[in-house]
Amino acid sequence: MKASLRREKHREELRQIILDAAREIFVRDGYENFSMRKLARRIEYSPGSIYLHFKNREELFESLVEESFARLLKALTVLNNCNPDEDPVAVLRKGFRIYVDFGLRNVNDYRFAFMIGRSAPKRPYRVHPAFEVLRQMVRRCVTEKRFRAVDVETVSQALWVSAHGVTSLLIQRPRFPWVGKKQLIEQVIDGAVNSLLAPSDPAQHIEAGVRHEHFTRV
Repeated sequence: MKASLRREKHREELRQIILDAAREIFVRDGYENFSMRKLARRIEYSPGSIYLHFKNREELFESLVEESFARLLKALTVLNNCNPDEDPVAVLRKGFRIYVDFGLRNVNDYRFAFMIGRSAPKRPYRVHPAFEVLRQMVRRCVTEKRFRAVDVETVSQALWVSAHGVTSLLIQRPRFPWVGKKQLIEQVIDGAVNSLLAPSDPAQHIEAGVRHEHFTRV
């Protein structure tokens, strides 16, 4: 391997080491208690080595946020493999489950993307492509008249609130005597989605009956 390639490989490896360690410190100590020196001690490199990759704490934090959202978006890309003729409501439910499952399996990523507060310069909020996936699923449900005539943006945000609520509570309150997680998650998803189904859609009544029968057997 050429010397230039080795240097580039080492640079990329060090950058990932920095990101992984920084994520742990941000999650454990919070944004305000994070410092580049603390990070340098954690990875046993000089602060100068970190500044070669990130100019300050803010840039490092932003890189981690982007990395977390990129991982979420990658998890959601499985929806691209859905049959185009598949019921859009079923696809939306599947997207919900992927979102919640991602948060519960990747707690640090989820905390970083949605739960860590920070003081930073105010700037216009940039909607991430992961939210656009949700918006497109809702739009399809409305366009194909599987949902009542609703405002796509309002419903998309409301559904995100529901998904985030159950995910964040399961992460933050692990000792609460929850019912079975799968049962709870399904209840939240069904409650949010079924309330939007078109009145003439029999699927709402059929699925509700199936859910009831399943839970009464447990």
